[in-house]
Amino acid sequence: MQLTQTEWSTTEKRIAQAALEIAKEREINALVATVRQRATKIHEFNDLWHLHDFLSARRYDLDGKYDPRNATVIFSLAGLVKEGWLKITELEGLDQEKITKVSAMTRMI
Repeated sequence: MQLTQTEWSTTEKRIAQAALEIAKEREINALVATVRQRATKIHEFNDLWHLHDFLSARRYDLDGKYDPRNATVIFSLAGLVKEGWLKITELEGLDQEKITKVSAMTRMI
């Protein structure tokens, strides 16, 4: 099975989308907490721009990270597991070969 030509059943697509949403919510909640903490440390005008730059970089990262397209979802899921936003057990219901690939990729990427 090639990673970019993986076939996904309707159920597997729903499971993958739900996993992406769970991870995205976790990451956004962590980001909000970080922004709140950083905002309390704003004392000068330049501090605002540092926060702005931080948020711009995070937005760029988040915009590409949660891509549900079939060709990249294995990579997305593996990255999220590796970063700790998702647990491999939350992918239960996917074909075992897909779970194995996600698990293996967490050690490579």
